Amino acid sequence: MNRLEAQLGYAFTQGALLEQALTHSSLRHELQTNGPAAPRAGAGTAPTDNERLEFLGDAIVGMLVAEILFKRFPSLREGELTRMRAALVSRKHLGEVGETLQLGQWLRMGRSEERNGGRTKAVLLANCVEAITAALYLDSGELPVAAGFVERHIVGPLADTLFQKLKSNHAIGDYKSALQEFLQARGSGQPEYQLHAETGPDHRKRFLVEVRTAPSDPDGGRALAQGSGSTKKKAEQEAARRAFRKLGGEPAPNASEESEAERTDDENPARAVRLEASGGPV
Repeated sequence: MNRLEAQLGYAFTQGALLEQALTHSSLRHELQTNGPAAPRAGAGTAPTDNERLEFLGDAIVGMLVAEILFKRFPSLREGELTRMRAALVSRKHLGEVGETLQLGQWLRMGRSEERNGGRTKAVLLANCVEAITAALYLDSGELPVAAGFVERHIVGPLADTLFQKLKSNHAIGDYKSALQEFLQARGSGQPEYQLHAETGPDHRKRFLVEVRTAPSDPDGGRALAQGSGSTKKKAEQEAARRAFRKLGGEPAPNASEESEAERTDDENPARAVRLEASGGPV
């Protein structure tokens, strides 16, 4: 573990915490089912998996990323900070962090998960990054130790690039995640996406999706926006983008940056679906 600790920039006093952070639940399930009759290298016996550490680490990473962005980019509005945080705490980015740190070689997992490529799965690596963040906090008893890890490995490599994209009006991150954070911070729960229309031939499908607040929302699941796209996922992202903008999560582009057709379609995405399906301009 010394090599890994050198990569992390921290020497654990409680080595068991680091081992736990690296232990996937499949190993515990395997040993509970089959017993320790067939021990594996690095498996140990009766391990505690990293799910609880992942739970704590998720909260710590989110809070620290928010604080770092708040201090580093004083000119950004709330919605812009939300989008940057959503990109930085996404499974995709945290998985890339885990890959860069080569955590896959240190993961402790069951045989079945290993055969299924568990050491390179982005979600497992992302969970491990969160678990390690929690382990750093618990072992040191100090938030700055975890903050240093988050600053160096999670925020540092990407934050400035995201900032430049924001200033250049380029899309960043995942609007669905950003919208979800934006709404949940206001007590509106998780948004829901409903498919309203599917048009066009198989080789040129167009989908129209509406995003609504959760039924538990004080407004009773109100419609926020619609979006269209060539796949349902793209339509959902577009609906989330429009809703995020409508709610004030980011400023609308200058009129000079949009054509008349784009402004019309932004107000009525159903029109874009009909026009594209019929072969007309969108």
